[in-house]
Amino acid sequence: MRIGTLAPRLAVGLPRVSTAEQGQSGLGLEAQQASIRSFVASQGWTLVAEYSDIASGKDDRRPGFQAALARCHQLDAVLVAARLDRITRRAHTLSQLLEDGVSIRAADMPGADDLMLRIYVAMAQKERELISERTRAALAAARARGTVLGGDRGYRPAKWPDVSAASRVRHEAAERTAHRLHLQLERLRAAGIRRCRRGASPFGPTAEPPAHREIAATGASDNEPVPSLPRRPVLCAA
Repeated sequence: MRIGTLAPRLAVGLPRVSTAEQGQSGLGLEAQQASIRSFVASQGWTLVAEYSDIASGKDDRRPGFQAALARCHQLDAVLVAARLDRITRRAHTLSQLLEDGVSIRAADMPGADDLMLRIYVAMAQKERELISERTRAALAAARARGTVLGGDRGYRPAKWPDVSAASRVRHEAAERTAHRLHLQLERLRAAGIRRCRRGASPFGPTAEPPAHREIAATGASDNEPVPSLPRRPVLCAA
């Protein structure tokens, strides 16, 4: 402990931002540093060191936090932050620091001494317990009403969807397609397009237009040119 009251107190600054806050919050590292230095100057103290962290306040293993605590213990200095949650977001950690004799100050609470901070921590811890109790009560009430909470825990719907609906739609589409093809086949028959032999391709050599057969039946010479006729597709009928 420090001896005497005339010498100014020593202070160690601890600004902190999380990666999510960096560049987004109005209370960045530079703003926190300015707030800490202004508070220390207003108290007439001497800022002997400053350690910063870019990490979550729930991580008590932060290198800046650990270095600041070591320096405070070494010099019997006051740990100063812009806000109390810049030191830690764990009420238990803050309470333990005060129990270990670490003096803590927050620039946004200039009138709060160690005793007031202890009360503040106790109230914050109590509020967290009340919030937890209210949450558990709300979840229990929701379960009592039949609300299914969380992910798949064996819940199945009372009525499964009608899987035959998709099959019915596919069947109706197939019927429409078959009807359309039937109409096309009737038009081809009316145009005089014959049926092809079983296994023959509608566009193969066996799909010979009737005009070629008529020319062959007249006994035309092989040397006489056969008029070129456009090939028409022959659709196999059932």
